[in-house]
Amino acid sequence: TLRSENICSGRVYYFNHSTNASQWERPSGSGADGVSEVEKVRCSHLLVKHKQSRRPSSWREENITRSKEEALQLIHKYIEQIKSGEEDFENLASQFSDCSSARNGGDLGLFGRGQMQKPFEDASFALKVGDMSGPVFTDSGVHIILRTG
Repeated sequence: TLRSENICSGRVYYFNHSTNASQWERPSGSGADGVSEVEKVRCSHLLVKHKQSRRPSSWREENITRSKEEALQLIHKYIEQIKSGEEDFENLASQFSDCSSARNGGDLGLFGRGQMQKPFEDASFALKVGDMSGPVFTDSGVHIILRTG
């Protein structure tokens, strides 16, 4: 994330919190928020939480008691349903994701590096637009990620 600061001279100073780099010149290729669109991805996801998740509750279940292994089994089932054409990603995410993004079919919108948990970020940026991940483990639970932009 870049931050610009006006100082007494009237010049703008730029500081990148991700790299700790500072400079007087506006970074090249940056959008209005200081982050290049190339450095952002758009993804949807389906999250299955388990009892070891950092917050084992969701809009679907107040107290999640399933094991990590059971969560992984559900993720594999959803992946198979999507691959076979039996279900589409958005529909499954809307019904079964433990994330509040379920109300948007799992859509998380655009995000850049440093905004998501590292395993989620790495998987998201490694995918090509239209590709779906296998199981991705984070402190939140087990995810399927679909890169949409």
